Amino acid sequence: MAQISPRGSGADVIPIGEAPSAVRVPSQAPVRSAVLGRVGVVVVSHSRELAEDVADLARAMAQNGDPSPVEPTGGHPGDGLGSSALLLAAAARRVDQGHGVAVLADLPAAVQTVLAVLAAADEHGLPFPVRFADAPLVEGTVAAVATASAGGDLAAVVDAAEETYRQRKL
Repeated sequence: MAQISPRGSGADVIPIGEAPSAVRVPSQAPVRSAVLGRVGVVVVSHSRELAEDVADLARAMAQNGDPSPVEPTGGHPGDGLGSSALLLAAAARRVDQGHGVAVLADLPAAVQTVLAVLAAADEHGLPFPVRFADAPLVEGTVAAVATASAGGDLAAVVDAAEETYRQRKL
């Protein structure tokens, strides 16, 4: 490794491609992780299985071999239906790539859990920024993941999800 001393300080400088944050993409030159980072999406449902299915559908519909990170969460840590602030916060941390996290939820109680967690973001250790997308769960998640996968910022991802409320099915 080449060592360069900036302005006579004597400190070693690590070439960007060898920095710990560099991501190596097969058969390509090193790329910084910030370039690859995208908005993450969290799918909150009362049912873990439903959240997983919605996340899988959104990944498949993203029409991208490398969709934005999506994390399903549902139920309680023990078992059963419901929504958990603990699981929601953990899911948001897992999808965070430094460009924000959009959260979608299914039923009113799950929405209330999301809003309560967002209101106490620091207490829950949420990444910043995290925004709730007031959108239908399936259509909104598909639109959010597609937009995030295409490189949209957090505002564009949330707008795409919320736009699905205005799209008529007939």
